Amino acid sequence: MSELLALLLAAAEGRFPPADGGVTFLPAPRPGIAAAVAFTGHAVVCADDAAARLDGLPVDGWGSVHDPAVLLRLAASLARGAAPPPSIGVLDAVLAHRGLGDGTLPRTRDYDDHHRVRHARTIRTDVRVHGDARGVVTVARGLADRTEISVELADVTATTAGTGRDLVVEALRLVPAGEPVFAAVAPGNARSLRAFLAVGFVPLGSEVILHAA
Repeated sequence: MSELLALLLAAAEGRFPPADGGVTFLPAPRPGIAAAVAFTGHAVVCADDAAARLDGLPVDGWGSVHDPAVLLRLAASLARGAAPPPSIGVLDAVLAHRGLGDGTLPRTRDYDDHHRVRHARTIRTDVRVHGDARGVVTVARGLADRTEISVELADVTATTAGTGRDLVVEALRLVPAGEPVFAAVAPGNARSLRAFLAVGFVPLGSEVILHAA
């Protein structure tokens, strides 16, 4: 188990890094990926030679790990010559729950070209796609090989109350009962964030994931 995964699993159990304003530097989670993770009063930076690359920048555990200057410096660690520049992901809230098991939502290829599926396949591994007329669910290995889900309604303009929450529960049922499961949700996507919180997801911190082109 990687140190980053151990930190995430501990946080999911309510055991967080010390709120000391410090920064923990760890290796890149896997080739072509870097990450900046913030907990309360502590940050984790995952990139090759991260400490050296960020030398001279005011990086601390009080929020500056998501400063654009820091993220640009981390992106440079993923640059590959004349290839297109690396992508700096959005700021996401990191949420945790436990799997419920006994999932019945079928696997599907109907959403193969959906942006949610394409994104999952870009930054995650072992991506499984499930769905029905309500929407799409992905279950994958995310940052540090954590079990991670994402969901999106087939009609994002729909106003039927509870459909998003139902789909999140369907996603949790696709994960073995009791297994820690994570989700990364943009705070600006308030409707999605409310759905995850309503079914019991707990906020752990925030993150930005960067990936090579």
